[in-house]
Amino acid sequence: MTVFKYNAHRPHRANPDLYLHYWGKEQCVPGHSFGPGVRSLYKIHFIHAGTGRVTVGEATHTLGAGQAFLTYPHVVTHYAADQDDPWLYSWIAFTGEEAAYLLSRTSLTPEQPVFPMDQELMPSLSARLSETGSSGERLDLPLKVMLYEFFSLLLHTVPAAGSPAPRSRSVYVEQCLHYLQAHYAENVTMESLSASLKLDRKYMSALFKRTVGMPPQQYLLQFRMSKACELLTETGCTIGEISQSVGYQDALLFSRMFKKVKGCSPKEYRLRHADTDIVL
Repeated sequence: MTVFKYNAHRPHRANPDLYLHYWGKEQCVPGHSFGPGVRSLYKIHFIHAGTGRVTVGEATHTLGAGQAFLTYPHVVTHYAADQDDPWLYSWIAFTGEEAAYLLSRTSLTPEQPVFPMDQELMPSLSARLSETGSSGERLDLPLKVMLYEFFSLLLHTVPAAGSPAPRSRSVYVEQCLHYLQAHYAENVTMESLSASLKLDRKYMSALFKRTVGMPPQQYLLQFRMSKACELLTETGCTIGEISQSVGYQDALLFSRMFKKVKGCSPKEYRLRHADTDIVL
């Protein structure tokens, strides 16, 4: 039996701080699998029973009851339930500007996505979300509170390593994220970013990718396009004005990059989302 629930409440802007898209629970059939493939959001599976395997890059992890795993956006992942003892798992899927920062404060990475479930919230999280989701309207705050409650517990369950060096690395990534989010409308280069942090460019890029799950250039591109989506759906700005507002002096280059990321031109995106206020 599969339970699958969507968050019916739409956030007030295209790229909110933290947003729960959907959640659910499933008794997998033998060999049930995903990928190798990618998703555009973060998704966490909580294993309640059974066994299976998760592969990211060259690393394969075998998981059983009491464990969980995180899949990162745009990171190729493959997972499969065991043929003889398939998983019973629940899941939550989320996005948001704060997600990468909050996860950077844990020990989780795309290559090391496995963590233990706690016994307070995680085993019953899907059921609690479903109960909250069926209680009526105005669900935005209750669902967001539960998601922040989960992150608070996750930071306690799998905190970033306690030695001084890992703490310093987390601070550097946080500073990098703040810089990119503050200067995305400007001519940002990796040289200017590394210079602002007083770090070697290659070291900074490797550190950022290991923590966030993508290189800083890709993060900047995704962030710029999310801001462009907001402007396309929430303002009457021209394509040229939006291009300038998200760091592109050349509107044609902006349009090419937008289509590469979103799969359609800015004009097509605006027409498709004329009556909506969220990017799914």
